[in-house]
This record gives sequence, structure tokens and C-alpha cells, in this order.
Amino acid sequence: MANIERKANARWSGDLRSGKGTLSTGSGALQEQAYSFQTRFENSPGTNPEELLAAAHSGCFTMQLSALLAAAGHPARLLATDATCVMEPNGGGFKITKMVLKVRGSVDGLDQAGFEEQVNKAAEMCPLSQVMKGNVQIEHEAVLEN
Repeated sequence: MANIERKANARWSGDLRSGKGTLSTGSGALQEQAYSFQTRFENSPGTNPEELLAAAHSGCFTMQLSALLAAAGHPARLLATDATCVMEPNGGGFKITKMVLKVRGSVDGLDQAGFEEQVNKAAEMCPLSQVMKGNVQIEHEAVLEN
């Protein structure tokens, strides 16, 4: 398989606090999505880089888990992963310190221990988990809902 490249861009005008920007993706899934200091630090409506990272990580992890479950002969009926990206003050700036992934699954033929085993494998193999490994604490919670 050839290398995969994905593209996105950010545009920003003004200073940090009063400025405004937009985020767009090459696929068009995001088109000039507004973001600002208020959407990032004050929970105003709109998006921010941390929630996009959480969305990307939950999507990547869930796809990896799905592939592992199917390869083990237990295709998932449903997987739902909630991700929480934690950013903390750090030396006058901020640092992403933790990502918490809570996955619920409906998978035939597995018990809780078997599901947790596959979750742990997915955590090691997920490309976005690999990017963060050693720099961001990643926690997993797995709940089998059969």
C-alpha cells in the first residue's frame, strides 16, 4: 500500500485573545470551521484543536479495535468510544497531558477479559496512540455490553 497523506489548514487573524481563525480539511469535512480563544479556553460554541484531536484519536482507536476483533473471529456489533483530551497549564503555556478513551462494545463470543485484551492490543497498535506514546498519558476503560 502506498503512503497515505492527509491535509488540513488553519487561518488566523489578530492576536491570541481577540483574534479569530478557521480550520479546514483537505477532504472538505471541515470547511472554514471557526475557532478562537473563546472556543479553546472558555468553552464557547465552536471547535478547538483539542476536541479535534480527541475525535481523531477515538476514531483511529475504534477502527483499530474493530479490525482486531474481526481478525479474532468476533466482529463487533457496535463499538462506541468517548475520548477526553486533557490540557493543563505548563510553564506559561499549555500541554496536552492525558487522553482518556472509554470504549463500550457489543461483541458476540467474548467475555469482559477477552474484550479488555483486544482493547489493550488496539491501544498499542493505533497510529494516533503511537504518536502520543511517551508524551501523553493514555488511559483506557473497556466495558462489554452484551
